[in-house]
Amino acid sequence: MLTGVLSLRMRYVIECSYKGTVFHGWQVQDNAPTVQGFIEQALTTVLRQPMQIVGSSRTDAGVHAAQQFAHFDVQEPLNNIEKMVYAMNGILPKDIAIQQIKMVPDEFHSRFDATHRRYLYRISSHKTPFLQDLMYFYRAPLDVEQMNRAGEILKKHIDFQCFSKVHTDVATFNCKIEWAYWEQQDQFLLFHIKADRFLRGMVRAIVGTMLDVGTGKLSLSGFEAIILSKSRQKAGRAVPAEGLTLAEVGYPEGIW
Repeated sequence: MLTGVLSLRMRYVIECSYKGTVFHGWQVQDNAPTVQGFIEQALTTVLRQPMQIVGSSRTDAGVHAAQQFAHFDVQEPLNNIEKMVYAMNGILPKDIAIQQIKMVPDEFHSRFDATHRRYLYRISSHKTPFLQDLMYFYRAPLDVEQMNRAGEILKKHIDFQCFSKVHTDVATFNCKIEWAYWEQQDQFLLFHIKADRFLRGMVRAIVGTMLDVGTGKLSLSGFEAIILSKSRQKAGRAVPAEGLTLAEVGYPEGIW
């Protein structure tokens, strides 16, 4: 005879986007506005029970996301999900939007099942008031060809400790970079990078070091030597957060 009650769990995933300017990053913090915190509050209000979510990536303060995912669990299937999305968007700040909510397999994990993340860093050579929170204004002339050669060097390596924030608690500094390149679009210089995972502060440190290559301050051999050194102190500065956007989080085909 069963004396306990069987606990059922339904798992759902949220797809969202946000402008990160006014938030202290994705992850919940005490006494600081975060994207995760606002979404959990909205979810708690709509479902009338305490809710927690697990995000696919932890963006830093001021960093944006065109696509971000997070999963959560409930005991019963959700009804009228479209209405729920509408209600949450009405509660959330204007800088956060819920795109969709979908049911996923119980074993799905928004962070560990992700196959890749893609980031975009936007630089403008002209001051642009309407996009000042979404790009980094940088006037110095840059050698884009040399910076793209540096991108090819990145793809040859896997250990990127030199681009990680110090005192980061990770099991490994290894990342597999699929592509890393720059392209010019009118006044904007865009950096695209795709990898299976990223370290804390990694993209902004890479961009800062590549700018040293683009201005001639750093040679390509010097760029590679920094990677081999595994020393954050030898890499370039971290560029401002406002130019960085989490552009895409990928999952295996057919996972939901």
